[in-house]
Amino acid sequence: MSERGADLIVLKSSAGAPVPAIIASAGKRASRRFVQFFTANIQNQNTREAYARAINAFLSWCEDEAGTALDMIEPVVVAAYVEKLLKKNGLSKPTVKQHLAAIRMLFDWLVVAQVLAVNPASAVRGPKYVIKKGKTPVLTPEEARLLLDSISLVRKTRRRGREPQEKPCLAGFRDRALLAVMVYTFARVSAVIGMNVEDYYQQGKR
Repeated sequence: MSERGADLIVLKSSAGAPVPAIIASAGKRASRRFVQFFTANIQNQNTREAYARAINAFLSWCEDEAGTALDMIEPVVVAAYVEKLLKKNGLSKPTVKQHLAAIRMLFDWLVVAQVLAVNPASAVRGPKYVIKKGKTPVLTPEEARLLLDSISLVRKTRRRGREPQEKPCLAGFRDRALLAVMVYTFARVSAVIGMNVEDYYQQGKR
């Protein structure tokens, strides 16, 4: 069944919010706790929506495909669902890990409220995903030097009847300093531009 279809298989809890049928069948306490998981536990709207899609799809699969009730879900059921997402649905490993994280968090929330005795997803391992090479390229010393030297530290001024004169370019010194800090410390742009002169003196006193 599609995730869209899973979202539609809902009943109304005592709080008036939609809950999956497998949750509603577990009683009012489970329904109330399910609603609280999304309203009180997760504040970020994007995270709430992503977790809702993942959890609704899993619970719908448990009821329709696995044929099990909420309190009968075991680690082998969760593991079979993870395998299905990887092989049958063809989801990426990071996406599957996000689905598993959402399922784990929901069951933890239900266990804390004593709706369930144990978390069946806690022992299930997600797919191994290791990033061996970062997406952000790292400059070599030569490239860093070339980049810094490309920023001029002087500017030419011209007055009528006089030869052009070179004066220090404050903007050039500023830009070189900002880039140098990012190159040598790997700091984010937001962190570097948020620095103050006082930060340097405070660091030197330590």
